[in-house]
Amino acid sequence: MEKNIKNHVAHCLVIAYPAQGHINPLLQFSKRLVHRGIKITLVSTLSIWNIIGNNINLNSIDVDSISDGYDNGGLAEAESLEIYKETFWKVGPQTLYKLLQNLASTNNPVDCVIYDAFLPWALDVAKKLGILGAVFFTQTCSVQNIYFHAYQKLLELPLSQREYVIPGLPKIGASELPSFLYKYGTFPGYFDIVVNQFSNIDKVDWVLANTFYELEKEVIDWLVKIWPVKTIGPTVPSMFLDKRLKDDKDYGINIYNQNTEACTKWLNDKPNGSVVYVSFGSMAGLSEEQTKEVALGLRDSGCYFIWVVRAIDQEKLSKEFVGTFEKGLILTWCPQLEVLTHEAVACFVTHCGWNSTLEALSLGVPMIAMPQWTDQVTNAKYIVDVWGVGVKAVGDEKEIVRRETIKDCIKEMLESEKGNEMKKNAMKWKNLAKNSVDEGGSSDKNIAEFVAKLAQR
Repeated sequence: MEKNIKNHVAHCLVIAYPAQGHINPLLQFSKRLVHRGIKITLVSTLSIWNIIGNNINLNSIDVDSISDGYDNGGLAEAESLEIYKETFWKVGPQTLYKLLQNLASTNNPVDCVIYDAFLPWALDVAKKLGILGAVFFTQTCSVQNIYFHAYQKLLELPLSQREYVIPGLPKIGASELPSFLYKYGTFPGYFDIVVNQFSNIDKVDWVLANTFYELEKEVIDWLVKIWPVKTIGPTVPSMFLDKRLKDDKDYGINIYNQNTEACTKWLNDKPNGSVVYVSFGSMAGLSEEQTKEVALGLRDSGCYFIWVVRAIDQEKLSKEFVGTFEKGLILTWCPQLEVLTHEAVACFVTHCGWNSTLEALSLGVPMIAMPQWTDQVTNAKYIVDVWGVGVKAVGDEKEIVRRETIKDCIKEMLESEKGNEMKKNAMKWKNLAKNSVDEGGSSDKNIAEFVAKLAQR
């Protein structure tokens, strides 16, 4: 029986790797699709929905779940990441297949599966059921291109050169490649996930990327020759960009308590451009020694600062340091978008995770780059050398960034001509980010084309 085209609402099942930093970009993209009349079912694992609990506000988006084999605790319940991955890769496809079959018997079956690139098996399941598939890159096109070259064995591992020339990228040092390649053999589970993202990409109908064309022109121009790439980012809530989705003020999912009031009240009392915001994201904590150096660097800079130290890392802050922080506010988590848009904030000391980097670029905030691992080292290179919006706080031979370095970076950012230049560049990218998702912008056009193709189904 043919579908009644007039009444048919295209239905996308959107499947995210179970981590807040992966769910949020897919959720934001989903909101843009809903705004254009697409029905969305957002799917992740039972274990992650159990952690998120009621801290979720998705309005007209349906939520469903698959299993990773560890429904009560996810990765934390598994003996190792490798065992977790092996189990998830077995159980995930089976439960996704069942879910898609169940939805097929409703009056709104799934037309397209949009899946996180970390979960390539989702495409195999979709194709088995004759459903369209769109892969979603939660990392930059530049990083994906590096991993693709590793997958194709065009980058020999372990690395043997000091510098590499990869199509669409600036010349890049070995130590500026993602840590899973540069420090080959660390985290084999994650290495497998990032390199095998491309195992079936030749069968995909669309490649959707959480970036915008103007930000990564060269690499996107190269990638479109081999994949059907469409940039659809930045996936920052609309009210911080084009303001076309009036109710889109935040991500809608928070695993952590935000401390919004304490934050805003404290910032309101501070002069414009006087506060250093420090956060290293939700995934990896700093070592005790590095935490101490950050504490002393912030103290010695003499600046106001907000520092997010996760609850599980609080014991790394010794009492005598905390007692000397007359100019600082230390929180376990905070509403990052509100902080970055506040006039009092001068710069962002960041781990250079892609979501945080994209937020800073979208909101015009220069960065002090302190990458820790994974794609963060490559993002830091772009922040400093390509986009011109930051300085890198370079570690010593133990890979610890010392207090003097942190203090010097803050001074350079707040007091030097170079710091002013970076602020100007940050404002340039802010405007380009906004324009890309605004009416007729590069990402807006790509989303419109994607939706038009779905409507033709």
